[in-house]
Amino acid sequence: MSALNKKKLEDLLWGAAEFLRGQIDASDYKQYIFPLLFYKRLSDVYLEEFTEAQEIHAGDAEYAAMPMFHRFDIPQEARWEKVRHTSKNIGEAIQTALRLIEANNPRLHGVFGDAQWTNKERLPDHLLSDLIEHFSKIPLGIKSVAQDDLGEAYEYLIKNFAASGGQKAGEFYTPPEVSDLIAELLEPQPGDSICDPACGSGSLLMKCGRKVVADHGSKQYALYGQEAIGSTWSLAKMNMFLHGEDNHKIEWGDTIRNPKLLDKNGDLMLFDIVTANPPFSLDKWGYEEAGNDKFGRFKRGLPPKTKGDYAFILHMIETLKPKTGRMGVVVPHGVLFRGSSEGKIRQQLIDENLLDAVIGLPEKLFYGTGIPAAILIFKKHKDDKNVLFIDASREFKSGKNQNMLTEENIQKIVETYLARESVEKYAYLATLEEIAENDFNL
Repeated sequence: MSALNKKKLEDLLWGAAEFLRGQIDASDYKQYIFPLLFYKRLSDVYLEEFTEAQEIHAGDAEYAAMPMFHRFDIPQEARWEKVRHTSKNIGEAIQTALRLIEANNPRLHGVFGDAQWTNKERLPDHLLSDLIEHFSKIPLGIKSVAQDDLGEAYEYLIKNFAASGGQKAGEFYTPPEVSDLIAELLEPQPGDSICDPACGSGSLLMKCGRKVVADHGSKQYALYGQEAIGSTWSLAKMNMFLHGEDNHKIEWGDTIRNPKLLDKNGDLMLFDIVTANPPFSLDKWGYEEAGNDKFGRFKRGLPPKTKGDYAFILHMIETLKPKTGRMGVVVPHGVLFRGSSEGKIRQQLIDENLLDAVIGLPEKLFYGTGIPAAILIFKKHKDDKNVLFIDASREFKSGKNQNMLTEENIQKIVETYLARESVEKYAYLATLEEIAENDFNL
């Protein structure tokens, strides 16, 4: 356990956001609070490493600064204390320090995002000074805060920012219970490559990784992701480093127009697990270019111009390994029954026996939207020709604005999925013939 308990840490970090209230839109808090949190962690850890190395080598500062003692290189002029003792143009001092750290650590390139630190109308010196002073009181070295506790506090902040920032802020975040459920359903194994092509803050990806650790005591897995929004991409990168997930590759860019997770031949990389909570019914998803897609992702048909749900599904299907590939995707209900081009794509996926299960979720689970959603499970290699339907929409814990899945709700879904049998008023195992008779409406 940390010297600083988790609850205290969460309260202190949430307290940092209070300084921005009234100055900055709640949906933008994350652009400022997370880079400062990560910067403070890097500085504190560097100082711990430095002190330890110095003690070993009779106080030799030059020796203690050698790269072999440090996970990241934090140059002297970019250290936290240097910024803390700046009294004028503090935003500029922060920006300079962050850019310098990125320049000295290629794998951190772009990780601090592009927040407007030098905008004095939004961030006057007195406000930044108070914010830096607040963070200065939070010891964030490894001796003070264990990696897991810091990672969980980061997730707590992400969740609170999503809840308080309205629809715009909720887009980058999958509620933890939904991530838990998907990780349970996909059963990640040691050695798996796991990808989220719309990874947001990366929490769904990391849940799958942590499931391998929890079930098998192994860190033998690799995490891959792509995220279209730059500020959210940097959230995911920071999230990975704060959780000690060094074996990751998170790309910044539009997955549909410009997929960046490619193999050495320039083809789409293939993964054991592909999972995502893509933006619901995305307008302007790239319809114009999709007809000439060089990766052949839309051979089953072109999704409609103003609804990108099937664009993500088809991309994900094409990135599954032929034998082990399995995927879980969160979709709005329209994906299950809408007709025309979506109906044809859906029929094709069912005819190919790729669809494994449809799990209806309660409404109001996701931030920024009240609509009910479903999880679709696809498998490249199935043992039967049936599709399991689970209606989990009526079992949840209701909150003021948000519903939640409890551990019991999740366990019931997972046990029903694994048993693969009909359960009265809860689950139905349908044959492909029955689905065809129902006009492929799910």
